[in-house]
Amino acid sequence: MTGLDPPPGGFVGPVKRSITIAGHPTSISLEPLFWTRLEEAARARSLPLSALVAAVDALRIVADDPPNLASALRTWLLAQSRDNDASRSQ
Repeated sequence: MTGLDPPPGGFVGPVKRSITIAGHPTSISLEPLFWTRLEEAARARSLPLSALVAAVDALRIVADDPPNLASALRTWLLAQSRDNDASRSQ
């Protein structure tokens, strides 16, 4: 055995949602786990989900080689999780 466990709720494919960013509707496909984490991050910052996504999008578009929005959101969430883990261990 590998000692690994599946994620809570099992492996689930992406779910598409429509969000308005800067007045324009856009569709984003993310796995439910990422949607949950984004909603938690928005609540922690007292922001609507669309405002948090727009803020990450603004950071994304100034990158030298911008990834797609879904990838940027996943990467941002992982970095936030790592930062939170690091601050808890100090």
